[in-house]
Amino acid sequence: MVRNFGKGGKGCKKMKNSAIENNRLLLFKDHGQEYAVVEEIFGHGRYRCACLDKTTRLCILRGSLRKSSVRIYKGDTVLVSLRDFQDGKADIIHVYAQDEVHSLINYGEIENQSTEENDIEFSLN
Repeated sequence: MVRNFGKGGKGCKKMKNSAIENNRLLLFKDHGQEYAVVEEIFGHGRYRCACLDKTTRLCILRGSLRKSSVRIYKGDTVLVSLRDFQDGKADIIHVYAQDEVHSLINYGEIENQSTEENDIEFSLN
């Protein structure tokens, strides 16, 4: 048999390619977009989110996010794209990390109303 000189099989290759993105650009909302907090997870890429305009919408995960290994949990802050023809539905286009949410609060995009460390709720200035 041939000696193994490599570092491993599939698992090693996956870990090599899964670099943590520390230098992501901070995305701000544009026209037709809104910040939201995930309230409930339904499965199959569907979530109930509370948006800043005090509307609860059924949000569907975008195809490119569905294909990547993005995990969305209850209480996460997301950027949703509103639909012109359906007010009760939206599309999740970006998921914010915890440090990005704090940056949004510092920039004044969202306002922190909660005093708990894990639960961040916000409102429009």
